[in-house]
Amino acid sequence: MRRQPKPSPLLTVVVFLILCGLTYGRFISDQSDLVSDGVHSSKAPQFIRLFAAEEACEQTYGFMPCTSTALGNCFLILVYGYLMFLAATYLSTGSELLLEILGPGIVGGLFLPILGALPDAMLILVSGLSGSPETAQSQVSVGMGLLAGSTVMLLTVIWGTCIIVGKCDIENDVAVDSQDTKGFSLTGSGITTDIWTSYAGIIMAVSVVPFIIVQFPKILHSDSGRHLAVLIGLIASVSLLISYCLYQVFQPWVQRRKLAYAKHKHVISGILKHLKMRALGKLSTDDGRPNEEHGTQFTFFASAFPFDICHLVGYDRLFEAIDDNHDGYLSHAELRALVVGIQFNELNLDQNDAIEKVMKDFDITLDSKIDFREFTVGVARWLEEARGGKASHNAGSMKYIDEYHMQTKREHDLLGDQSDEVVEGVEDVKWTSIKAGLLLLLGTIIAAAFADPLVDAVDNFSAATKIPTFFISFIALPLATNSSEAVSAIIFATRKKLRSASLTFSELYGAVTMNNVLCLSVFLALVYVRGLDWDFSSEVLVILIVCVVMGVFASIRTTFPLWTALVAFTLYPFSLALVYVLDYVFGWS
Repeated sequence: MRRQPKPSPLLTVVVFLILCGLTYGRFISDQSDLVSDGVHSSKAPQFIRLFAAEEACEQTYGFMPCTSTALGNCFLILVYGYLMFLAATYLSTGSELLLEILGPGIVGGLFLPILGALPDAMLILVSGLSGSPETAQSQVSVGMGLLAGSTVMLLTVIWGTCIIVGKCDIENDVAVDSQDTKGFSLTGSGITTDIWTSYAGIIMAVSVVPFIIVQFPKILHSDSGRHLAVLIGLIASVSLLISYCLYQVFQPWVQRRKLAYAKHKHVISGILKHLKMRALGKLSTDDGRPNEEHGTQFTFFASAFPFDICHLVGYDRLFEAIDDNHDGYLSHAELRALVVGIQFNELNLDQNDAIEKVMKDFDITLDSKIDFREFTVGVARWLEEARGGKASHNAGSMKYIDEYHMQTKREHDLLGDQSDEVVEGVEDVKWTSIKAGLLLLLGTIIAAAFADPLVDAVDNFSAATKIPTFFISFIALPLATNSSEAVSAIIFATRKKLRSASLTFSELYGAVTMNNVLCLSVFLALVYVRGLDWDFSSEVLVILIVCVVMGVFASIRTTFPLWTALVAFTLYPFSLALVYVLDYVFGWS
């Protein structure tokens, strides 16, 4: 279970007191008639008055500290950003405690993704609710900057960093757990994730569809229909949000089913490989002709199985070797002895379940025992499945059994067997529940209370420095709302295992997906309800490029060499430069 840092709630109070004590409103004008202290000082120091705005600042809620200077607002952004970081940390820690009690499914599918995106959603919400529609229109770029910045940061800087810290030696296109001897080899070092991580990446790429829908009027150079496009995009975004949550709820069940099937296939391939070592390898010559030295050839069911029937030569001796009591039938106990002898240690195998499935494959007459004919027919069926589309060029070669065994083992590994994870029981369920509830409540309160002051501070800093609010929120705000998740992901990736890498990258893809559906739903609802203009073409293009590129990466491969981290890192400055060029050179916005 991943552990988030646990800052003390007392620290939150201390930070707030420091904030109130060090920052207050406006500077006292030097034109007032004040009693001199004997030191001539007609103006505030220049470094404090840096880029001071002429108008007085407006206090959020009527009492929160404010300032009209660049340095003052920079300080406020840092403090409010740290408070939002605390909120994200409390929400993450509380949700993981809840997960320990209730397990995946509803908690993992609904609460965790939504709570993880709550700070971002809060900031986006308040950015469009403030004041008049004109004021909201000027501040809503803060929300768009946060949305784009969070997505880009998670998929570039954090993604690439996790590749570097989690790298292992790549052998046979798979990263070897806990083996890191190749240094910073761009092709020989990297990470491998399971197949579910690839699915998460594909879902992330699909989640950008609402962005495309909203952009249709702009693409068609049409001013009419923009409001309708926002509504359709909102409906699509909410639909994807519900679908994603349902997928998360049912994924553990689907994953268990697929993993059970993969284990059964691996048991089949293991038994075939074992039988080959004992007999089958001697049953055909190198040129595919029957090896007449071993038994007789059975042809009574050759028409049902068109492959080379010479593989069945010698099955009578093989059957007798497994039939321990020589009664002419294979029982559960004799199958158990076979499975135990093969030693499927890497599967964490439920032997009773495995034997029941093998019995089901062989027992045509449903009498709970396998006679010789059922045995030969069953093995013949398994051999046909093993050959599949990977039949050897040499008709008599048995190499395809080894290939099938390696393939089934890889399928099992890529599905990410969770049964090897140590699950620690919760000692005091009642206290853990209370603690989780308090942390979730505290995180929600902090996020709700300080989201609006943070947006105001960003807006005031933009006014004082003349830097567009988008770039400030793109760079600064994701550090506040995603730092906890980013640090946790990087630390977890250092375990250098397929399992830990899969969890790390699945959570990164899931966080971006939730940004694209939940945060965008909040954003589009604000735009639609308040009648705001949707004019974020360059920002949407950046989100599309980054999500599609990284989604394609995730969909076509499960192993990521070190050079893919360089691609990810490059996308971050590219995104900033692209927005600047499109907006301020070509005038898109």
